[in-house]
Amino acid sequence: MNAAEVEHKGGKWVTYLFKYGIPLIITAGLCYLLFRDIDYHEMLETIRRDCDFRYIGVALGLSVFSHVFRGMRWGLQLRALGIKPPLWVLVLSIFGTYAVNLVFPRLGEVWRTAWISQRQRAPFSTVFGSMVADRLADTITVLLLTVMTFVLASGEISRYLSQNTAMYHHVMDVASSPWLWCGVVAVVSLICFGIYRSRHSAIVGKLHGFVKGLWGGFIVILKMPHRLTWLLLTVALWGCYYLQLYVAFFAFPLTAEVVTQYGALAVLVCFVLSSISMGVPSNGGIGPWQWSIIFGLSMYASTIPGLDKEYATSFANLVMGCQTLLLILLGIITFATVAIDRRHHADKK
Repeated sequence: MNAAEVEHKGGKWVTYLFKYGIPLIITAGLCYLLFRDIDYHEMLETIRRDCDFRYIGVALGLSVFSHVFRGMRWGLQLRALGIKPPLWVLVLSIFGTYAVNLVFPRLGEVWRTAWISQRQRAPFSTVFGSMVADRLADTITVLLLTVMTFVLASGEISRYLSQNTAMYHHVMDVASSPWLWCGVVAVVSLICFGIYRSRHSAIVGKLHGFVKGLWGGFIVILKMPHRLTWLLLTVALWGCYYLQLYVAFFAFPLTAEVVTQYGALAVLVCFVLSSISMGVPSNGGIGPWQWSIIFGLSMYASTIPGLDKEYATSFANLVMGCQTLLLILLGIITFATVAIDRRHHADKK
């Protein structure tokens, strides 16, 4: 094996580490921190004693509807590009995406792109661009929801920080640190200088092409027919996400009390925090999602006796555990159906 082959193999291992190893390490580390001081018997007893699984069932039903709406929304984008897969194929591709992401984070999007492009005999790059646009739309939605939530819940956030003076002073010290802003300016300046100096290099050319492709995939949303339908499906999709968590709050008496005392805005705060946490590379959001929900509930725990970290952890683990089991089940159904569909198409040739 020559030096070039060794270097190439080493580069592949680094890629695999960043794609799969680091998310797995993050997931395992956060789960370890989550369960390190937890009394498993007490957690299971809390779930057995307090959980009303009827609400969990409704929440899981809303989760399935959210996947259907996502498939319908993506279908509008694909049809605008001349690609017309059946709705059931699109929905299965969404089911499969989340199932794959449980094992290989971010690879689910590549899997659904590959399956749709292969099944519909469409260019992979075109389908991939539409998928990226789909995810960019989600990112913009999360940003808008975050801004709206922080404005609406500014009073509650200020109250929480005032009750946790150490955290408040730490946040203010970091935010007002001249070193932070000098560092930000320095990093941005270095990036801009590096891009300018390397503007004729192959790497910058590829980066420019990639950004151009992303923009092309996104701009199709603004130009395609049925834009209003796409927007309504986006509202329905994220509405299901929110309602799923809202309904789940009523499965436990103390989380239901959060809604009773603070209203739907408290669920929205937890929802936005959990949506942001999904940006952390992990297997299906396991770990970061629970931590975000626990933190969100801690903002309202001072007026609700019994809503301590252990109770919040029981709630978060139960909801995430049921969601994960649902994704596994949908994944099994999906890959069995995909195998049958591929065999059917092979027999036709």
